[in-house]
Amino acid sequence: MPDNIQYFGKILIFLGLICIIAGVIFMLAGKLSWFGRLPGDIYIQKKNFSFYFPLATSLLISLILTLIFWLLRKR
Repeated sequence: MPDNIQYFGKILIFLGLICIIAGVIFMLAGKLSWFGRLPGDIYIQKKNFSFYFPLATSLLISLILTLIFWLLRKR
């Protein structure tokens, strides 16, 4: 039973760190005006319709997260 409590504590710490990182990203998002407007992002605007798909931004985020998780896994 104590092992389960320690495991649960580690999960809570990990989730807390994720929340802190997400908060910092949201705070900095306003200062990164280029983020979400990369050259590969698709934006179509017509009279009564607009479509936005952040393709390049999604690929960049995926690449960064993959690199971070790969580095963490190497430890």
